[in-house]
Amino acid sequence: MKKLEHLSEIYSSYDIFVIDLWGVMHNGIKLNEKAIEAVDQLKKNSKKIVFLSNAPRPSTKVVDFLLKMKMNKKYLSNVMTSGEAAMYAINDNKFGKTFFHLGPPRDAAIFDKVKENKSTIDKCDFILCTGLFDERETELDWYKKFLKDHVSKKLICTNPDLTVHRGDKEEYCAGYIAKIFEDLGGKAIYYGKPYKEIYKMCFKENEKVLAIGDNLRTDIKGANNLNKDCLFISDGVHRDEFDNNSELEKLLDKYKVKVDFFQKELQW
Repeated sequence: MKKLEHLSEIYSSYDIFVIDLWGVMHNGIKLNEKAIEAVDQLKKNSKKIVFLSNAPRPSTKVVDFLLKMKMNKKYLSNVMTSGEAAMYAINDNKFGKTFFHLGPPRDAAIFDKVKENKSTIDKCDFILCTGLFDERETELDWYKKFLKDHVSKKLICTNPDLTVHRGDKEEYCAGYIAKIFEDLGGKAIYYGKPYKEIYKMCFKENEKVLAIGDNLRTDIKGANNLNKDCLFISDGVHRDEFDNNSELEKLLDKYKVKVDFFQKELQW
C-alpha cells in the first residue's frame, strides 16, 4: 500500500478509471474541485473514465443531479448506477411481477416502466428497497418490526452501501435495511458494487483498470473481487474510523480488503 500524493504519478499505467461519485467527486452537497481537476487531466490525456455509483436510481437521474451541482457535461458520457442495473432486472420481471417499494418517492424512476405493478407489502412478489422512507430516516427499530413478518419474500437492494455522508451528516442507505432483513432471516439480492455483474457494464476483462473510491465494503472490495488495482480515498465514508496509517492497516484487516494506493482526497 502506497500513499499517493498525486494521481499524475501513476495514471499512465492504466487504460480506464472506474471512479465512485459520492465521497470522491462530491459530498452530496458540493463538488470536490480537486477531483474535478483530476478527471479533467485524465480526459486531456485520453483516458477512459467511467463513473460507477451505488445510487438506487437510473443513470440519467444521477447525471441530472451532477449537472445541478455544476459538473461539466463533458465528463458525464459514461455513468453507470446500481439502480440502472436493477431496473433492467425489474423490467424483465426477474423476481416476479408485483413489488412493494421500500424507499423515498424520489427513487420512483427506477420502476417507471412497471409502476402499475407496485403493490402492498402483504400482496407483493418481492420487496424493492432503494433506501429508507423520508419520514423514518433514522428509525431502524421500526424497519425490524415492519419487515419481520415478510422474510419469506426476496428483498432487492439497489444500493449496497450502508451509509453515506451528506456534508457532515451521516445517512443510512438501502444496504443497511438489507442487512436488517438478512439478520431477520430473509434473503437480500444486491445490485451494484462490490458485486461483479455491474463491472461487466464498465470495462473489458483485459483492460488495465484503476478503481477509485472511498468505501472499503463496496468500491475497494469490488476492485479486489476482480483483481483490479484500487485507490482508496480516505476522507470519505470511513474518515471517522481511523487517525493514522497504522489504524488504516487495522481497518483494512477489519474489512478484509487490500489497497494499492491511498489519498486523502482525489487530486491530480
